[in-house]
Amino acid sequence: MKQHLEQLLNAALATLDGLAAHSGDTQAATVERCRDPRHGDFSTNVALRLAKAAHTPPRTLAQRIVASLPDSPLVLRSEIAGAGFINFFLAPAAYAAELAEIHAQGERYGHSSLGGNERVIVEFVSANPTGPLHVGHGRQAAYGATLANILAATGFDVAREYYINDAGRQVDILAISVWMRYLEACGEALPFPENGYRGDYVRAIAANLRTAVGETLRRAAADVLAGLPADAPQGDKEVYIDALIARARELIGADAFQNVLERSLAAMLEDIRDDLAAFGVRFDRWYSERTLLRSGAIERVLARLEQDGWLYRAQGALWFRATAFGDEKDRVVVRENGQKTYFASDIAYHLEKRERGFARLIDILGADHHGYIARVRAGLTAMGQPGECLEVTLIQFVSLFRGDEKIPMGKREAQFVTLRELRAEVGNDACRLFYLMRSHEQPLDFDLELAKSRTHENPVYYIQYAHARVASVLKQLAARGLTFDRGEGLAHAALLTGAHEQAALACVTRFPEVLEQAATNRAPHMLVHYLRDLANALHTYYNAATFIVEDAKVRNARLALVIGMQQVLRNGLALLSVNAPESM
Repeated sequence: MKQHLEQLLNAALATLDGLAAHSGDTQAATVERCRDPRHGDFSTNVALRLAKAAHTPPRTLAQRIVASLPDSPLVLRSEIAGAGFINFFLAPAAYAAELAEIHAQGERYGHSSLGGNERVIVEFVSANPTGPLHVGHGRQAAYGATLANILAATGFDVAREYYINDAGRQVDILAISVWMRYLEACGEALPFPENGYRGDYVRAIAANLRTAVGETLRRAAADVLAGLPADAPQGDKEVYIDALIARARELIGADAFQNVLERSLAAMLEDIRDDLAAFGVRFDRWYSERTLLRSGAIERVLARLEQDGWLYRAQGALWFRATAFGDEKDRVVVRENGQKTYFASDIAYHLEKRERGFARLIDILGADHHGYIARVRAGLTAMGQPGECLEVTLIQFVSLFRGDEKIPMGKREAQFVTLRELRAEVGNDACRLFYLMRSHEQPLDFDLELAKSRTHENPVYYIQYAHARVASVLKQLAARGLTFDRGEGLAHAALLTGAHEQAALACVTRFPEVLEQAATNRAPHMLVHYLRDLANALHTYYNAATFIVEDAKVRNARLALVIGMQQVLRNGLALLSVNAPESM
């Protein structure tokens, strides 16, 4: 209906002198739902926006536009309000026609061609493979997967990707953590490094390593610790862990240390893959950072940047002139020791995405990546790519509460609740919907007790119960020996004139608009809020009316409405990867 009204406005603009050029302007000819039904169903401020171009007072221009609107059986009347707003009142046939579309399109209802098949790559989660996914990663997973679903439903060609940071220092630290626990399991008494990974998962990997290699990698504690610098708090924990890694390579050999690293990395990746799959999150590709190293992509990027004059040497390092492209400071791409920085990999990786044909690159990252956006855009621009092709969404932190108790989290200290533990306690459905019910730009307090409750205050229960209620009505219908006649119900949809019915119709037909708004604003929480509104409209209608009445025309019309609402609830929940139960 929104699209139909915008087409009418464009047709009217095309007939008016001086405004024909705006007839295809999607920003000019837009309509929005009226908040107050007394003001109509939809409203537009197109006359106010174009008054200057038309050299006409807004209200006068609004009168000209209304007079030029083509006739439509879906529009009862148009009115001019205030300084020049145009309000549209829909005819009963409009809602009847849209209800018929819901039944005709089924699970496809709400889908659109908004994206024009633009190729988009959504990279999300991409957690370092040094520990299990925690509840913060779960929010990124739920957001990224749902955003990708919404973009695909609105006409974008979407690819989902997980970037594996498997070539940096953090995987060396994972390997040394495992080796230290392995030595403990072999009977050696050593202090565990302050900068190591402390979770029980490290002990489990170490136990598997010992089963596989026996004690062939065992070395005496005295040999391991001899001559090492002091660890924190007396010394520097970063210097200590690097010295410990070097000592391990010296004692067991580079190949054996690499074997420990590969086993540790493989175990963590398997855990992450299984966790996400069980959470209903899938990826089209798992992209290894080591792929960039092996392909020479980073060297090619650095060579081109140097050739174009965007690199310089200072303090023994190689720097990128990021400030020339709007970043707050220049960035190191190769350190004094010759190691390439993550930033160098980031440029190569994002350039490679563009070379794969993606027009838009959406990265979903944790809230602590503020400086990431400007510097990667700078790198892309220096490589001849449009910096605006990169969108970075920062997901704010999650605080987990059990009653009034806030649960502390920190990966290195092993003080965290894993995503797997959270899912086991509250279920996938509650996890997905609770993660998404607040904007990603706001911190989230996850209430475990509310997520498990079976009350109307729990949005998961409230929405799913609305879907199940319609299934219950259909069971009652069958128990009475009656059947639903869809054709008759849709043919008599004009009988749905009650206040609750009109409210339900207005709400259920908003779904396509909500999906497009959620896609445009990268805001899956808008879908969650809409589904709660739709569930409320259905519950209210259910409590106010009897659906299975003697009059077959009224009965089938009411059933057509609630079945349509059930379909839209199901469609929305599917995009969230939340179940739509038939009974509760």
